[in-house]
Amino acid sequence: MRILHTADWHLGKTLEGRSRLPEQAQFLAELLAIVEEEKIDVVLMAGDVYDTVNPPAQAEVLFYESLQQLSNKGKRPVAVIAGNHDNPDRLSASWPLAATQNISLLGYPTMDVQTIYIPTTDEMLKLASLPYPSESRLNEVLSEQFDEKQIRDQYDARIRQLFEKMCEQFTPDSVNMAMSHLFVAGGSSTDSERPIEVGGAFTVAAESLPHQAQYVALGHLHRPQTIKRAKTTARYAGSPLAYSFSEAGYTKSVTIIDAEPGKEVRTQEIYLSSGKPLVKWKATEGLQQVFTWLEERRDTNAWIDLEIHVKHALSMEEIHRIRKLHEGILHIRPIFPEMVEELTAVKMDSIPIEELFVRFYEKQTGGAEPEEELVHLFLSLLNEERKEGAE
Repeated sequence: MRILHTADWHLGKTLEGRSRLPEQAQFLAELLAIVEEEKIDVVLMAGDVYDTVNPPAQAEVLFYESLQQLSNKGKRPVAVIAGNHDNPDRLSASWPLAATQNISLLGYPTMDVQTIYIPTTDEMLKLASLPYPSESRLNEVLSEQFDEKQIRDQYDARIRQLFEKMCEQFTPDSVNMAMSHLFVAGGSSTDSERPIEVGGAFTVAAESLPHQAQYVALGHLHRPQTIKRAKTTARYAGSPLAYSFSEAGYTKSVTIIDAEPGKEVRTQEIYLSSGKPLVKWKATEGLQQVFTWLEERRDTNAWIDLEIHVKHALSMEEIHRIRKLHEGILHIRPIFPEMVEELTAVKMDSIPIEELFVRFYEKQTGGAEPEEELVHLFLSLLNEERKEGAE
């Protein structure tokens, strides 16, 4: 069977007060086209359907209309779970109606594995679905103590236990998968994700993801990525649109999984073209450089974060002129000469030493990424050097 994994739609989310609903509708139309072109048999949506627990009506209409189209009158099952942004009761309230279209909407964690019949392949999918498992949604207190490490260990053990219990219901003649919305330690996050971990307490170790599952479909992190330390194939599909300028330059995608009972899955990333890109402009040559870019109609279909190096404060007339020439410019930040050295010092001090090493390695090798073992070797040598210097 062919499975499509997507997540983190955040329908109704705005950007500095600007609606993203037209872009989100564009994505959902593109998603439907991909599903039909790639002959997808089942769609998995790993949480954060909406951006708030009380989404705007237009976002809900867009969601239900899109689900109906994706399910193709029940011929293509769709499984959706609640993320940390979703109201679990609200999401699952329409289950009775959705079920008639072969759509499952799961709001709260459960011990029951979903058994989904796939009509196009005459196969069964066993799906261990775990909607966002907060303490309140699990309806239990994981630790009476406020020690971060103890909370993290208790939480990790509980999530591992839930997955193990569900995986007991897997069968040899079915495709067996898991789906959840949580933060896996080591994943690369961005500014647009609302934290679901308090100081790292509510995180799950990659090794705790269920090895019995042929694939683990994850939601929450907006950057598409595979979890390297997991004992099975586990992946964040990422968000379909860039939702903060920390995601500028990220390529957005959905993931397709080809799966057969008892066999290793094959994955494929399908890149998306929907939505406006988020772009950072750094006008180091001053205001005239900005007007030159505007005359060249640079990034006309983008949201812009503008940084201008200036000697004097911008006038209101200059600001209005910039915004009039490009409606997508959201931020205009003047950078004065005395700020440049301060910003450089702060940035360098705030970057972890391993990140500086990675950047240096990429620059020296023309873009190659160092292996994890090489980074560890560098850190161990650095620690030895520091110890010798302290003696």
